[in-house]
Amino acid sequence: MKKFVAVLIAVIAVIGTVALVKFSSAAQAENDYLRIHVRANSNSQTDQSIKYIVKDEVVRFITPYAAQCTDKDKAMDIIGDILPEIEEVCDRVLKSRGFNYKSNASVRAEEFPTRVYGDLTLESGIYDALIIELGSGKGDNWWCVIYPPLCFTSGTADVQYRSIIMDIINKFTGKK
Repeated sequence: MKKFVAVLIAVIAVIGTVALVKFSSAAQAENDYLRIHVRANSNSQTDQSIKYIVKDEVVRFITPYAAQCTDKDKAMDIIGDILPEIEEVCDRVLKSRGFNYKSNASVRAEEFPTRVYGDLTLESGIYDALIIELGSGKGDNWWCVIYPPLCFTSGTADVQYRSIIMDIINKFTGKK
């Protein structure tokens, strides 16, 4: 009986640890991303078409700023500082195409459903995001990720991946 209780406690401890690690990883994932959503005025073909034109101009405008982002906090600061300019870019595109509504850009935390971007799956949860609403913002949206820069690289960026375990090993062995 004592063995059974000991084994049961061990199993519960392992399950609890796995669940805690999984929960912590999911919460951390939400905190590591700055998303972008461009929300169309409506789902009409015209409003959906202009959404993509605006998106292209916003991506072109934000790309040099996103390239300066070394972490999510810096990304939020940089994007927050240029919100008026982002709105100007959007409004200029809307006006040049004859639309009489304007845009609204803000950085805020919102709940999002699970989304897939290539090999990356962002689980549902609360994420910080640059939200650009065109007009009423009630139409379907285009989305991507500003940080890490999944949408804002020219293709020539030198992406480097790091392993925390290798960093620790290298620290102890003196390798750089």
